[in-house]
Amino acid sequence: MTHRSPVRIGLIGTGRIGTHHATTLARRLSEADLVAVADSAPGRAQHLGEALGVPWLTDAHALIERPDIEAVAITCSSIAHSELVVAAAQAGKAVFVEKPMALTLADADRAIAACRAAGVPLQVGFNRRFAPEFRAAHDVVVDGGIGTPQLLRSLTRDPGLADPSAVPPWTIFTQTLIHDFDVLSWFNPDARPVEVSVMADALVAPDYRDAGLLDTAVVTIRYDNGAIAVAEASFAAAYGYDVRAEAFGSRGMVAAGSPSHLHTTHWNADGVSSPTARADTELFAEAYAGELAAFCAVVRDGTPAAVGGTDARAALRIALACIEAVETGATVTIHDADRAGVR
Repeated sequence: MTHRSPVRIGLIGTGRIGTHHATTLARRLSEADLVAVADSAPGRAQHLGEALGVPWLTDAHALIERPDIEAVAITCSSIAHSELVVAAAQAGKAVFVEKPMALTLADADRAIAACRAAGVPLQVGFNRRFAPEFRAAHDVVVDGGIGTPQLLRSLTRDPGLADPSAVPPWTIFTQTLIHDFDVLSWFNPDARPVEVSVMADALVAPDYRDAGLLDTAVVTIRYDNGAIAVAEASFAAAYGYDVRAEAFGSRGMVAAGSPSHLHTTHWNADGVSSPTARADTELFAEAYAGELAAFCAVVRDGTPAAVGGTDARAALRIALACIEAVETGATVTIHDADRAGVR
């Protein structure tokens, strides 16, 4: 058997998800070697670096330029994602970036173009594609198991809204539902979205409505093959973190996901219950590890990423259409030019 050296990865952004990814790279994946971490917050960078026994920096660009790093994982604030993707690509580094890859279509196009020009792989963190039940459902659809897709549904319900004042505008579309937009298009792979309409409000924290918070939303998407999709989100599911999807077609239906993170059921005098996850890193622990393992394989094998820049751009286009729909109160048409992006 040919020995494959671990992919030498530097990670930028040591917040909640960055810490989870860094720990996975350092302690779970033999195919990865976490070389260094960086964060503009010195205390946070130092804490994680020392905990994992790797160097820590406060300058993301200094990490990117390190000659001992061949790939960069970008897990910092989404505002900086596209700029760092471009910088990493221009330095010749393979790129893994958390969603959203960018916050504008122009920035998404620049990120995609930079990676293509440099000839480096680009993978985006849509972890649901690496969850076994979602992958199995997708395969059923692709293999014709439901016939022609007609009705699609995806939902994300977060377990709580700790600090409404800390939620940036449009988070429900660009950070939360963007996962659902990716899943819906993945479950309808031969079609493109053409119309988007939205109903959204602040039902969890109504006192923050005037400040621009939206914590509850239902999005309807029509695709060019006639399929109709619904994505919904809430920031306060009392019972836990809930992510599900289904595809209904001319020959049947397939569904994936459950808030239960263990396949156990408890029967007692109080009724029947199952344990539910309280965080995405709990519900999708294996999917998060799987996407990073897949990224390492992409770097070593040179094969295309399972979820790349054009996938991320497509989900972003739907998210931006949602924002436009809320601002105008109208159904938004997605034009061919908007869908095309960089080829």
